[in-house]
Amino acid sequence: MGRTRNDDHHVLNADRLIKTIDLLSKRIYERFPESGLFHVCRRLHEIASHASHRSSQIRRPLWSVRFFALLAVTLILVASVVPLAMLDYEAELKAESFVQVLDSGINVILIIGAAILFLFTLESRIKRRRALSAIHELRSIAHIIDMHQLTKDPERLRASRKKTASSPELKMTPFELGRYLDYCSEGLSLTAKLATLYVQHFDDAVAVASSNEIEQLTTGLSRKIWQKIVILKDTDFDQEEPEPATKVASDRAALYESPQQLEGDQKG
Repeated sequence: MGRTRNDDHHVLNADRLIKTIDLLSKRIYERFPESGLFHVCRRLHEIASHASHRSSQIRRPLWSVRFFALLAVTLILVASVVPLAMLDYEAELKAESFVQVLDSGINVILIIGAAILFLFTLESRIKRRRALSAIHELRSIAHIIDMHQLTKDPERLRASRKKTASSPELKMTPFELGRYLDYCSEGLSLTAKLATLYVQHFDDAVAVASSNEIEQLTTGLSRKIWQKIVILKDTDFDQEEPEPATKVASDRAALYESPQQLEGDQKG
């Protein structure tokens, strides 16, 4: 039977994930065109654009590796069996000689078994290394997103707070701060979904555990962000929405496909 459309609801769709990240980056640019969060999100979009191909590489059988492993195992077995066939079994062995031969034979069997096991798991270890490399990249993205929201504290909006010479400036209205924190939370959630995409067709315990660690990391970071959002909502601030950046900024956001293009335009 062919694959039905309902099957798509049981797996992450890479194309839809890419579109969601692209839409988030445009939303960020329309409100915060000069923010570093926008560039991080565009970087996340670039990673997502390659995630589908990398996920396919991880899932696809490595026939060249399998052929090499099978050939190597065959050669090992042949090299082990041929000397055994050439032995003179009619010769009498003394007890001491028999013990030496038995000990040497057991050592050879252990070495051959370890070599065969290494070859049969070679493909899985190559795929695991690719998955862990991709997931590690997402771990860095999650921490960068967290750095961007680190100083975005609702308490800094209070007029009564005492500033110091090193106090970070927060030039946002309460509404803008709420949207910024929400964008950070969405970015973290999408980062975790990308990590899941790499292992949804690769049932390797180490890779799946690493993906789960990304999920736990982003969940913990999002929890801190939502604590700030709750404080922001419970505080008596003016929550009126400010005027949008400009329609020009909104139109430009749809044109840029990478931060490099945006930076080049701004320099011009």
